[in-house]
Amino acid sequence: MTTTSAPTTAITHIAQLVTNDPSLGEGPLGLIQDAAVVIDGDRIAWVGASSKAPATDNAVDAGGRAAVPGFVDSHSHLVFAGDRTAEFNARMSGRPYSAGGIRTTVAATRAATDDALHANVARYMAEALRQGTTTQETKSGYGLTVEDEARALRIAAAHTDEVTFLGAHIVPPDYADDPAGYVDLVTGPMLDACAPHARWVDVFCEKGAFDGDQARAILTAGQAKGLQARVHANQLGHGPGVQLAVELGAASADHCTHLSAADIDALAQSDTVATLLPGAEFSTRAKWPDARPLLDAGATVALSTDCNPGSSFTSSMPFCIALAVRDMGMTPDEAVWSATEGGARALRRTDVGRIIPGARADLALLDAPSHVHLAYRPGVPLVSAVWHKGVLVREP
Repeated sequence: MTTTSAPTTAITHIAQLVTNDPSLGEGPLGLIQDAAVVIDGDRIAWVGASSKAPATDNAVDAGGRAAVPGFVDSHSHLVFAGDRTAEFNARMSGRPYSAGGIRTTVAATRAATDDALHANVARYMAEALRQGTTTQETKSGYGLTVEDEARALRIAAAHTDEVTFLGAHIVPPDYADDPAGYVDLVTGPMLDACAPHARWVDVFCEKGAFDGDQARAILTAGQAKGLQARVHANQLGHGPGVQLAVELGAASADHCTHLSAADIDALAQSDTVATLLPGAEFSTRAKWPDARPLLDAGATVALSTDCNPGSSFTSSMPFCIALAVRDMGMTPDEAVWSATEGGARALRRTDVGRIIPGARADLALLDAPSHVHLAYRPGVPLVSAVWHKGVLVREP
């Protein structure tokens, strides 16, 4: 009996490699100059100086390009149908943003076929992959009935392992006069139908959505079913979301636009990641989250797109990196770390977000000599090649 192994590949002459492991190179990003990476199957087998790369079956010359870990987008809403161009146009013409537009997407999503929803998810994940995103979380939240939420999660699970139950996105119009009844539905029959298809449970803890007590009931019910918690927290104003996320040991508190000193301290003293979503502020002309106090306090910060049809219709992690550097007080190094290793921590993953031996072979080559160009050249499509699970999915 003979066995065969997957061919090995060396990517050599990488001008600057971001490993995110300080033990492997310079600074917090573990930078290696004139580097090489060896891929064996779907894993990283070796990293180091290009001159010391071991022999492999195949070789790819990076030609002096920089390489970064595949981006980890830990917050998106891709299972949807319909279009909200008119809402965006009106908002950009002076109407303030509110969460009410979600109901428009709910109606369109309920009416869509399974095939249409699958096609949408595949389209936006492929769009993100071309821009270097190799790990993608996505949520339900545009069904808001037992059947439609379970359907959304089944569809999401066909495309990614990082699936989040967000039945508590808003109170749907059919429960407008009975929000307590809707919480009972979410924590009862809806959770029963949805939990088998999800890894995470989430809630939009915000004025106009779910208050602290309702959010606690929803999250603890999800945890009792084996789901891990994450929270939409403090996006539109100060509220209990961040404190609740920390109290319940949530993996992340997402948005974190309006934070008190106590919120920052709670995040810094916990394992809960503060996930910042600058696409939402860009698309709603809202106050930018300030990453500086969080970082200075020692909190773990992630960046994500919040890709959704209403308030942040972008799948581009490089765009979010540029916004974070320009408007949120982050350095280029911090922003790149937050879009890779930070996102991995927000998903409690150790196999992605880094280019180290044993990690999943996810990386992107940039048509630039340094990762700093992601912020230095905003809007330019710098990702020139992508490996996902060891497979070259975009040619250099």
